[in-house]
Amino acid sequence: MPYGRPKTIKGFFRKNEFVYDEYYDCYICPNNKILHYRTTNREGYREYKSEWAVCMQCPYRNRCIESKAYEKVITRHVWEGYMEQVEEIRHTLGIKEKYQERKETIERVFADAKEKHGMRYTQYRGLDKIKMELNLLFSCINLKKLAIWKWRKKWGAWYKDLPTVCTLSQLWRITMKWFSGNAQRTILSTV
Repeated sequence: MPYGRPKTIKGFFRKNEFVYDEYYDCYICPNNKILHYRTTNREGYREYKSEWAVCMQCPYRNRCIESKAYEKVITRHVWEGYMEQVEEIRHTLGIKEKYQERKETIERVFADAKEKHGMRYTQYRGLDKIKMELNLLFSCINLKKLAIWKWRKKWGAWYKDLPTVCTLSQLWRITMKWFSGNAQRTILSTV
């Protein structure tokens, strides 16, 4: 899940200002009062509610509660513990650099498919037909990658100095040579 900004009113306490106690499964408010677990809704959010009598006499009530019921409700998703672990990992040393590599490797494939191979829209309807179309599309992308890898392996650093026409014709020859020698085995993936 991507990071989302807190959606609280300006001047009010944010959710991260309430401390979650994992052992007792409760939240502790900025006034050191406890919000107990009440129920889990259908969307998978656990609801923690305060006691109205405690909140009615709280000095921070104006920064915490807007309802007339004097009850603070905080929701926590069932899988939020895992999201907190991911957030901790995201801030460790070296992960930011690895995340930067993602845009050059993984996201590049989908960007090329979208921009150069018409993956913005599908031409067919139905899950089976769309799967067929995408398998064919990603097979073509894999062939293109394979041809480029073969080219780089054969020519090394020289390929950058060659003109574009020669590069394209050489890529075509390498692809045809590969097809003639490896027609009986299939090693393509859809990723």
